[in-house]
Amino acid sequence: MLASSLNPGLVEAGCDEAGRGCLCGPVACAAVILPPGFDCPQLNDSKKLTARQRERLRPFIEENALAWAVVMVPADEIDRINILRASIEGMHRAVDALSVKPEHILVDGNKFSPHPGIPHTTVVGGDGKYMAIAAASVLAKTHRDEFMLAAAQQYPGYGWERNMGYPTREHLEALARLGLTPLHRRSFGPCAASLFPPGSFKEEDK
Repeated sequence: MLASSLNPGLVEAGCDEAGRGCLCGPVACAAVILPPGFDCPQLNDSKKLTARQRERLRPFIEENALAWAVVMVPADEIDRINILRASIEGMHRAVDALSVKPEHILVDGNKFSPHPGIPHTTVVGGDGKYMAIAAASVLAKTHRDEFMLAAAQQYPGYGWERNMGYPTREHLEALARLGLTPLHRRSFGPCAASLFPPGSFKEEDK
Protein backbone atom coordinates (compact mmCIF):
# COMPACT_ATOMS: atom_id res chain seq x y z
CA MET A 1 0.00 0.00 0.00
CA LEU A 2 1.34 3.43 -0.92
CA ALA A 3 2.02 6.03 1.75
CA SER A 4 -0.08 9.17 1.55
CA SER A 5 2.78 11.55 2.33
CA LEU A 6 6.39 11.82 3.47
CA ASN A 7 5.61 14.98 5.47
CA PRO A 8 2.04 14.94 6.82
CA GLY A 9 0.75 18.44 7.34
CA LEU A 10 2.76 19.96 4.50
CA VAL A 11 1.44 20.78 1.04
CA GLU A 12 3.50 18.23 -0.86
CA ALA A 13 3.86 17.84 -4.61
CA GLY A 14 4.83 14.51 -6.13
CA CYS A 15 6.91 14.69 -9.32
CA ASP A 16 7.73 12.13 -11.98
CA GLU A 17 8.45 11.89 -15.70
CA ALA A 18 7.74 9.55 -18.59
CA GLY A 19 9.66 8.91 -21.79
CA ARG A 20 13.29 9.34 -20.74
CA GLY A 21 14.39 6.23 -22.62
CA CYS A 22 12.52 6.93 -25.84
CA LEU A 23 14.18 7.72 -29.16
CA CYS A 24 11.63 10.36 -30.09
CA GLY A 25 9.02 12.73 -28.77
CA PRO A 26 9.04 14.80 -25.61
CA VAL A 27 9.77 13.79 -22.06
CA ALA A 28 6.56 14.36 -20.08
CA CYS A 29 6.98 15.77 -16.58
CA ALA A 30 4.17 15.91 -14.04
CA ALA A 31 3.58 17.44 -10.62
CA VAL A 32 0.58 16.51 -8.45
CA ILE A 33 -0.67 17.76 -5.08
CA LEU A 34 -3.19 15.38 -3.51
CA PRO A 35 -5.65 16.44 -0.80
CA PRO A 36 -5.33 15.19 2.79
CA GLY A 37 -7.00 11.83 3.17
CA PHE A 38 -6.80 11.02 -0.53
CA ASP A 39 -7.30 7.30 -1.00
CA CYS A 40 -7.11 5.25 -4.17
CA PRO A 41 -6.18 1.57 -3.68
CA GLN A 42 -5.79 1.09 -7.44
CA LEU A 43 -3.05 3.73 -7.68
CA ASN A 44 0.45 2.42 -8.26
CA ASP A 45 3.61 3.01 -10.25
CA SER A 46 2.34 3.57 -13.80
CA LYS A 47 4.72 0.90 -15.14
CA LYS A 48 2.87 -1.70 -13.04
CA LEU A 49 -0.51 -0.72 -14.45
CA THR A 50 -2.11 -1.60 -17.77
CA ALA A 51 -2.90 1.14 -20.28
CA ARG A 52 -6.60 0.72 -19.48
CA GLN A 53 -5.97 1.06 -15.75
CA ARG A 54 -3.91 4.21 -16.30
CA GLU A 55 -6.59 5.75 -18.49
CA ARG A 56 -9.21 5.06 -15.82
CA LEU A 57 -7.05 6.62 -13.12
CA ARG A 58 -6.17 9.75 -15.09
CA PRO A 59 -9.56 11.55 -14.81
CA PHE A 60 -9.91 10.46 -11.17
CA ILE A 61 -6.55 12.01 -10.32
CA GLU A 62 -7.19 15.16 -12.34
CA GLU A 63 -10.63 15.68 -10.77
CA ASN A 64 -9.58 14.98 -7.17
CA ALA A 65 -6.10 16.50 -6.94
CA LEU A 66 -5.70 19.88 -5.26
CA ALA A 67 -3.50 20.81 -8.21
CA TRP A 68 -1.77 19.08 -11.10
CA ALA A 69 0.30 20.02 -14.13
CA VAL A 70 2.00 18.20 -17.00
CA VAL A 71 4.78 19.79 -19.04
CA MET A 72 6.26 18.42 -22.27
CA VAL A 73 9.94 19.09 -22.96
CA PRO A 74 10.46 18.62 -26.72
CA ALA A 75 13.09 16.58 -28.50
CA ASP A 76 15.13 19.57 -29.69
CA GLU A 77 15.52 20.82 -26.11
CA ILE A 78 16.47 17.32 -24.95
CA ASP A 79 19.17 17.28 -27.64
CA ARG A 80 20.41 20.69 -26.55
CA ILE A 81 20.67 20.16 -22.77
CA ASN A 82 20.57 16.30 -22.40
CA ILE A 83 17.75 14.10 -21.14
CA LEU A 84 18.56 14.32 -17.41
CA ARG A 85 18.60 18.11 -17.38
CA ALA A 86 15.49 18.20 -19.57
CA SER A 87 13.64 15.93 -17.13
CA ILE A 88 14.60 18.03 -14.13
CA GLU A 89 13.79 21.27 -15.92
CA GLY A 90 10.44 19.84 -16.96
CA MET A 91 9.59 18.89 -13.38
CA HIS A 92 10.53 22.41 -12.25
CA ARG A 93 8.19 23.84 -14.88
CA ALA A 94 5.41 21.50 -13.80
CA VAL A 95 5.81 22.63 -10.18
CA ASP A 96 5.73 26.26 -11.34
CA ALA A 97 2.53 25.57 -13.29
CA LEU A 98 0.65 24.26 -10.24
CA SER A 99 -2.24 26.44 -9.07
CA VAL A 100 -1.20 25.75 -5.47
CA LYS A 101 2.38 26.35 -4.35
CA PRO A 102 3.81 23.28 -2.60
CA GLU A 103 5.80 23.45 0.62
CA HIS A 104 7.79 20.34 -0.26
CA ILE A 105 8.58 18.41 -3.45
CA LEU A 106 8.76 14.62 -3.49
CA VAL A 107 10.67 13.37 -6.54
CA ASP A 108 10.96 9.91 -8.02
CA GLY A 109 14.58 8.84 -8.52
CA ASN A 110 17.85 10.04 -7.05
CA LYS A 111 18.66 13.17 -9.07
CA PHE A 112 17.04 16.59 -8.85
CA SER A 113 18.13 20.21 -8.74
CA PRO A 114 16.89 22.42 -5.91
CA HIS A 115 13.81 24.42 -6.76
CA PRO A 116 14.12 28.00 -5.47
CA GLY A 117 12.42 28.29 -2.10
CA ILE A 118 10.96 24.77 -1.99
CA PRO A 119 12.83 21.90 -0.29
CA HIS A 120 12.75 18.50 -1.94
CA THR A 121 13.37 14.82 -1.25
CA THR A 122 14.35 12.25 -3.87
CA VAL A 123 13.07 8.70 -3.44
CA VAL A 124 14.33 5.80 -5.53
CA GLY A 125 11.27 3.82 -6.59
CA GLY A 126 9.10 6.58 -5.18
CA ASP A 127 6.35 5.95 -7.72
CA GLY A 128 5.75 2.64 -5.95
CA LYS A 129 5.93 4.16 -2.45
CA TYR A 130 4.07 7.48 -2.37
CA MET A 131 0.64 8.32 -3.78
CA ALA A 132 1.57 11.78 -5.05
CA ILE A 133 4.51 10.43 -7.06
CA ALA A 134 2.43 7.52 -8.36
CA ALA A 135 -0.27 9.99 -9.42
CA ALA A 136 2.36 12.09 -11.21
CA SER A 137 3.69 8.98 -12.95
CA VAL A 138 0.21 8.12 -14.23
CA LEU A 139 -0.42 11.63 -15.55
CA ALA A 140 3.01 11.87 -17.18
CA LYS A 141 2.60 8.48 -18.86
CA THR A 142 -0.97 8.99 -20.09
CA HIS A 143 -0.37 12.51 -21.40
CA ARG A 144 2.77 11.38 -23.22
CA ASP A 145 1.05 8.32 -24.68
CA GLU A 146 -1.71 10.61 -25.96
CA PHE A 147 0.94 12.77 -27.65
CA MET A 148 2.63 9.76 -29.26
CA LEU A 149 -0.65 8.30 -30.54
CA ALA A 150 -1.31 11.58 -32.34
CA ALA A 151 2.28 11.64 -33.62
CA ALA A 152 1.86 8.10 -34.98
CA GLN A 153 -0.87 9.43 -37.26
CA GLN A 154 1.39 12.21 -38.51
CA TYR A 155 4.42 9.94 -39.01
CA PRO A 156 3.16 6.41 -39.77
CA GLY A 157 5.43 3.43 -40.15
CA TYR A 158 7.40 3.61 -36.89
CA GLY A 159 4.83 1.77 -34.78
CA TRP A 160 4.58 4.58 -32.23
CA GLU A 161 0.99 3.58 -31.54
CA ARG A 162 2.50 0.40 -30.03
CA ASN A 163 6.03 1.30 -28.89
CA MET A 164 5.38 4.95 -27.88
CA GLY A 165 8.81 5.87 -29.21
CA TYR A 166 10.86 3.32 -27.29
CA PRO A 167 13.69 1.55 -29.17
CA THR A 168 11.85 -1.63 -30.08
CA ARG A 169 12.94 -3.76 -33.03
CA GLU A 170 10.01 -2.39 -35.02
CA HIS A 171 11.08 1.20 -34.33
CA LEU A 172 14.76 0.56 -35.14
CA GLU A 173 13.89 -1.20 -38.39
CA ALA A 174 11.67 1.73 -39.36
CA LEU A 175 14.56 4.12 -38.67
CA ALA A 176 16.71 2.16 -41.11
CA ARG A 177 13.95 2.18 -43.69
CA LEU A 178 12.47 5.67 -43.28
CA GLY A 179 15.14 7.71 -41.51
CA LEU A 180 14.55 10.39 -38.90
CA THR A 181 11.43 12.44 -38.30
CA PRO A 182 11.47 15.93 -36.77
CA LEU A 183 10.41 14.32 -33.49
CA HIS A 184 13.47 12.07 -33.15
CA ARG A 185 16.12 12.84 -30.55
CA ARG A 186 19.24 13.23 -32.62
CA SER A 187 21.59 12.98 -29.64
CA PHE A 188 20.40 9.44 -28.85
CA GLY A 189 22.56 6.55 -30.07
CA PRO A 190 20.55 4.98 -32.92
CA CYS A 191 19.41 8.41 -34.11
CA ALA A 192 22.90 9.88 -33.94
CA ALA A 193 24.37 7.11 -36.10
CA SER A 194 25.51 8.30 -39.50
CA LEU A 195 23.07 5.85 -41.08
CA PHE A 196 20.24 8.15 -39.99
CA PRO A 197 21.44 11.73 -40.68
CA PRO A 198 19.28 14.71 -39.66
CA GLY A 199 16.64 15.45 -42.26
CA SER A 200 16.67 11.95 -43.71
CA PHE A 201 12.91 11.56 -43.26
CA LYS A 202 11.19 11.97 -46.61
CA GLU A 203 7.87 13.80 -46.82
CA GLU A 204 6.59 11.24 -49.31
CA ASP A 205 7.10 8.52 -46.68
CA LYS A 206 4.46 10.05 -44.42
